[in-house]
Amino acid sequence: MTSNKNFQVYITGGFAAIGGLLFGYDTGVISGVLTMSDFLLAFGGPTSLARGSLTSSISGSIVGIMLVGCFLGALIAGPSGDRLSRKYSIVLFSVVFIISAILQTASTNLFMLLLSRLVAGISVGALSMLVPVYQSEIATKNIRGRLVSLQQWAITIGIAISFWINYGTDIYFLGSSAAWRIPLALQIVPALILAIGILIFPFSPRWLMTQDRDAEALRVLTQIRAASSIDVLDEYNDIKNEIILEREQSIQSYAQFLYPPLRRRLALGISIQILQQLTGINSIMYYAPEIFKQAGLNDQRASLLATGINGCVLILATIPAILYIDRLGRRFVLISGACLMALSMLIIGGTMGVHGYTHFNETTSAVQVIIPNRTASFIIITFVYIFVASFAFSWGPTAWIYCTEIFPLSMRSRGTSITTAANWATNCIVSFLVPTWLESLTYGTYLIFGILCYNNGLEDMDLVFGQSIFAVDSIGTKKRMKSMNRNGIIKMQTTSHNDLKRIYYF
Repeated sequence: MTSNKNFQVYITGGFAAIGGLLFGYDTGVISGVLTMSDFLLAFGGPTSLARGSLTSSISGSIVGIMLVGCFLGALIAGPSGDRLSRKYSIVLFSVVFIISAILQTASTNLFMLLLSRLVAGISVGALSMLVPVYQSEIATKNIRGRLVSLQQWAITIGIAISFWINYGTDIYFLGSSAAWRIPLALQIVPALILAIGILIFPFSPRWLMTQDRDAEALRVLTQIRAASSIDVLDEYNDIKNEIILEREQSIQSYAQFLYPPLRRRLALGISIQILQQLTGINSIMYYAPEIFKQAGLNDQRASLLATGINGCVLILATIPAILYIDRLGRRFVLISGACLMALSMLIIGGTMGVHGYTHFNETTSAVQVIIPNRTASFIIITFVYIFVASFAFSWGPTAWIYCTEIFPLSMRSRGTSITTAANWATNCIVSFLVPTWLESLTYGTYLIFGILCYNNGLEDMDLVFGQSIFAVDSIGTKKRMKSMNRNGIIKMQTTSHNDLKRIYYF
């Protein structure tokens, strides 16, 4: 009986994570599509086909326009999640994603493709905010990190699936528009499953209580909790008390983010999302085939195969985060991941700089990196995989988890929407820059990201974890008993009407 109820929580959170799979699939699919011959001819003309790639401005626009949409979608999703519910908002933006996938598949010119990518971005940005919030609100605190990590795992699965689909269609439909239209069309399948399937799962009990649907919230808690009726009532009362406190203090509008303590929480959430993108991970994923070509895999199929293996590395490396994130704590995971990523990027850039040289192809007007040393190529490819694995177990899931934990219930949707928008805004800026950097700076691109990763690990974690921010579970008088747990969270016990309450300082 108990295991069945735990199983239901995981099934609910895992199914919602299909929203992450859509994000991952779209990220991965475009990286392969950008190098397919018929796509180059259709959207770049004979010149792009001859040089083997689109110009940096066109490829940057195709990737970047979606990220602009993601930024807008993340901001829209906050009010939508509060008004329509987390569940119905997921349905709405899944339908929007389906429409965008149809438009992408049918694209015949660059304008149509860019417009459809913008619409896709709005839906992906919204889902990337709504899914972690929904997962965190149905989870108990002891499995919250693990459940939200399923979002990142789904992203990696989506990336891997898209890589292998690209590889297969490029082999069987070489030179045909089907090679890139089929991968884009297949996005419709998981989006349709999510839009229909999420309707059978419960609303967030916390959202129900903010809408004064208390009886329904208590029924949902009873259904999804592996706990006694007394424990369920305790959780119900804690949520109710938190809502009462927030209403008394008028914590309901965006203006509250301008004042302490929400101002600091918002700053921390924005900071960690910006730092996640400054690692360069999504740029590595968007332009993976091009990066593997720089490493010496000049054959199109070889670079797509290496990219497919990259996706499998992502999936496997995320599993430790799912299993151990709640035990190891956020700080240790973030710092260790940043250090490994910094080391990997510096080795990639250094090896490419020492053993490679650039060649300007006058025929194609493209700058090519030539690495004649096969050992050097092997080292570069290996450390690309190490970089990706380091991100997958650390900054990938932890940034999303952290941002769903630091805001009070009434402001969680709004706060998470702003921090998610910051993630997408930074992603957009970096992704517009990377194609130009790869052409002009070549190996310097990796050195820049290596320095940024090093800074994330050894300096910026003091910003995130060096001070306290206040969060309260329920109303209570302050009888303090401090203790620091391994997540870097100070727990303070308080008493109220003979019940033990909890206050957290992050």
